[in-house]
Amino acid sequence: MSHVGVPRGTVRKRRSLALLTAGVLTIPALAGCSSDSEETSRGVPQDIAPAARDRVADGSTVNWAVDAMPTTLNAFQADADSATTKITGALLPTLFPMDAAGQPKLNPDYLESAKIIEREPKQVVLYKLNQQAVWSDGREIGAPDFVAQWRALSGKDSAFWTARNAGYERIEKIERGADDLQVRVTFAKPYADWRSLFSPLYPKEITGSPDTFNDGARTALKNTAGPFQLKSVSKAKGTVTLVRSPRWWGEKAKLDSIVFRAVAPKDRTKALAEGTVHITDVDATTADRIALALRDGSNGQPLTHGPGADLTPAAALRSWALAHGSDEEQAEIAQVAREKNRKAVVAYGAEQKALRGYAVRKSLEPAYTQLALNGESGPLADDRVRRAVARALDRQELAETVLKPLGLPAKPLGSHLALAGQPGYKDGSGALGDQNTKEAQALLADAGWTQGGAAEKPKDTKAGSEAEKKDAEDKKKDADKEDKEGTESKQSKESTESTESTEKTEADEKKTDKDEEQAEKKADKTDKDEEKADRAAVGADDSAASRAEGLYIVGQDNKPGAAPVQAPDASTATHVLAPSRAAAAQSLALLRQASAVSEDSTTAEAASKATIQDKATAQDKQPGGAAGAYAPLGTAAPAPASVKGPLGKDGKTLTLRFVLPSGPGSQSLRGVGDRIAAMLEKIGIGTEITKVPDESYFKDHIASGDYDLALYSWPATAYPATDGRPIYAKPEPATDGSLLVEQNYTRVGTDHIDQLFDQAVAELDEKAARELMKQADARIWAAAGSIPLFQRPQLVAVDKKLANVGAFGFAAPRYQDIGFTDRQAAGSPADRKK
Repeated sequence: MSHVGVPRGTVRKRRSLALLTAGVLTIPALAGCSSDSEETSRGVPQDIAPAARDRVADGSTVNWAVDAMPTTLNAFQADADSATTKITGALLPTLFPMDAAGQPKLNPDYLESAKIIEREPKQVVLYKLNQQAVWSDGREIGAPDFVAQWRALSGKDSAFWTARNAGYERIEKIERGADDLQVRVTFAKPYADWRSLFSPLYPKEITGSPDTFNDGARTALKNTAGPFQLKSVSKAKGTVTLVRSPRWWGEKAKLDSIVFRAVAPKDRTKALAEGTVHITDVDATTADRIALALRDGSNGQPLTHGPGADLTPAAALRSWALAHGSDEEQAEIAQVAREKNRKAVVAYGAEQKALRGYAVRKSLEPAYTQLALNGESGPLADDRVRRAVARALDRQELAETVLKPLGLPAKPLGSHLALAGQPGYKDGSGALGDQNTKEAQALLADAGWTQGGAAEKPKDTKAGSEAEKKDAEDKKKDADKEDKEGTESKQSKESTESTESTEKTEADEKKTDKDEEQAEKKADKTDKDEEKADRAAVGADDSAASRAEGLYIVGQDNKPGAAPVQAPDASTATHVLAPSRAAAAQSLALLRQASAVSEDSTTAEAASKATIQDKATAQDKQPGGAAGAYAPLGTAAPAPASVKGPLGKDGKTLTLRFVLPSGPGSQSLRGVGDRIAAMLEKIGIGTEITKVPDESYFKDHIASGDYDLALYSWPATAYPATDGRPIYAKPEPATDGSLLVEQNYTRVGTDHIDQLFDQAVAELDEKAARELMKQADARIWAAAGSIPLFQRPQLVAVDKKLANVGAFGFAAPRYQDIGFTDRQAAGSPADRKK
C-alpha cells in the first residue's frame, strides 16, 4: 500500500491492509438517533464445522489457497498482506489473539498471565511467560526477544524499515522480572492498547539487526514458535509449506503439513474441482455453483444450468437441422459449435460432480465496506455536499443487495470503529441522520448548487467580453497616464519637442482604440462560445470522451427515446426563503447528535461544551460553512423530488468522479456503485464512473487521491484507539507543500477527532476509553468523509470432511485443531469425490 506524503518508517499502519481482494470486496434498516446505552447486538457466529479433537484424525496435508505468494514474512513491513497474516499465525506467538466476539484474549500457550501492575508514576505491565514456551531451536522465549522487537519498532532507528510503530514508541524500558520467564515493560506514556504489542512476536535473531529485519525475514523464518514450522518457500510452484513442529509444547497439531498455495480468484472453481485445494475463499458465483452441485447430487435430476442450459427446443432443432443440412459450409460450422458445446457440458458436469465434496462456510468477515468521499478539493471539500451524498444513500438497500442473496443478515453498519458484536459497538449514524431526499436537496441548495446553476456565469470572476473590455480600459488608462507624464516631462526639459510628443501620443491612442475594437470582437465570440458550451453541458448528449470504454456519466446522459433536457433559465428560476429558525434548529440538532453518546450528564455536558468550543473555533471547521440541513435566508429552495439532470453552480455541473475496480471478481462491488450513482442522481448529483484495473485501483487512485467517490474496505480491530487514528487523523501540510494523510485517504478530519483518539489511547479505564471512541465515531459520522455501508461477507469453500476450519469471523484460526474427521478423506482427490 502506498502512503501519500508519508516517509518510510513513520506510518502508524493498521494491522491489515485496506482490503481490496476483488472476490471478497465485491461481496447491516438504517438507524436514526440510537439510544445512548451501549448496543447489545450480536455479530454473526463463525462457521467452522467445530469438532472435538478426539474426533479429528492425525496426519494428512491440507492445501489452503491464498491470493498470491507473500512478498514478505515480516508482518511489520509495508508490503505484508493477508497471506503473511495467515502464515505467521501458524508459526509465531500471538499473545492476545481475537476471540469470536472480537476481543483480545490471553493465549495460554505463550502466557501464564499479563497485566498492569503499576499505574503511577508510570504504567508497568508484567508478562509471565509459559514455562514451556521455546523457539524451534530450543531457546526459551524471554525478555531479549521483547527488547529486540521494541528497539526495531520504536521508530528511533530509521535503519529498520517498519510500517507501524504505534505503541512501541511509548515504551520507556523493558527489563527481566524476578526470573527469566518474567518480562517487565515500563511505559513513558500511558498506553491503553498494550495488549496489541508483541504480536506476532519474532525471535531476536530476526529483529536484532536491520539486515535480518529488512531482508532476512522476507522469504525465510529459521526460528519459529508455533504448532507448525516453515519447511519451504517455492516461488516456482507458488507454495509455502509448513510442517508440524517437533518443538511445539502445546496440543499436538492434527495435520502433518499445511501448504499455502497461490491461486487467483478466477481459477478457484477449477482448483476445487481438480482437488488441488481444500480450503479457499470464494465469491458468490462459486458459492452458488457449490450449492447447485449439492442440490443436483441429492435429487439426481439432469442439470438445468451451465453451458447450453438456456437452449430452447426450437434453437436445438435449428442447430440440428443446420448440422445435417445440405449446405456443407453451414453444416460444418454448426457441427463444430455443437461439439464445442457438448464438451463444455461434459466438463461443466464433471466439475459440478467434483464440487459436491465441498461445503460453503458463511459468516461476516471482520471488515467493512465504506463509501469514501475525497474532501481535499472539488465539490466534496464542502461538508454540506458530503452530508448530502450521505443522506441520499439508502444503506439498507445497499446491504440487502450484497448480503441478502447469501442468506446473511442484511443490516447496515453503524460504526467506523467497531463491528456488531464487539464490545463498545454503538450505532452512531444518528450524528449524521438517516436517508432523506428532501434534506439532502436542501443541503445542496444551502451550498449553492441549484437547477439553474450550470447556466450561470461564475460569480466574483471576470467572464467573457466584460473581462476583456475591462482589461482594454485598464490598458488605455495606463497608456494615457504614461503618455501624459512623458509629455509633461519633455515640455519641462525641451519645449521645442512638444509638438512631436503630442503627435506620438495621438498615434498611440489610435492604436489603443484599434486594439480595443479587436478585443471586443474576440470577447463577443467568446460569449457565444460559452453560451453554446453551457447549453451543451446541460442538455446535450455525452461527449465522445465520456463514451470511451471504462467511463460513463450517470445523471447526464439522455435515456433512449427521451427528449433532450433543456437548460433551465436562471432568470425565471423560482426562489423561496428558507425559514432561518428551522435552519438554526437543524444545525444545533446535528451538533447535539454528534456529541450525545451517553446519558451520563457529566459526559454529555463535556461533549456539549466541546461542541460549542468547536463551533466557536476554527479547529473542526470543514470547508463550506456551518452545518445545517436547511438553507439560510435567501438561498434557493430545495430541488423538487424529481430532479432532471445534475445541479450546477457558477456555470459548472455537480458531477463527481466515481472510481471502481474493473476486475472479473468485482461485479458485485460495481453493482453497489451503480445503485449509489442512481441514488445520487435522484438529488441532482451526477457521477462520472471510471473503471480501473484492480492492481492500480488502490495505489494509483485511492492512496493518491485521484477520485471523488470510491468503495474500499478496512479490517476490524480490537484496538480502535490505536488502529483507527491514522485512518481518521486530520491531514497536515508538509514542509514541501504536500499533504501528510497517514491512512486517511478521504482527507477529511478535525482536531477534535484527533484529540479524542489521543485521550482514548492513554485512558487505562476500558469503559471510559470506549466512551471516548463513541464520541469520536459520532464526530467522524458528522464529518461525512466515509460512510460505512455493510460488514463484508465471508464465504469459504471447505472440503466437507475437514473440521475446525472455514469462516472464522472475528476469531483467529487455531491451526493445531484443523484436520479431517475421516482418515480416508486425507487421501487422493478421488477419495473426496466419492
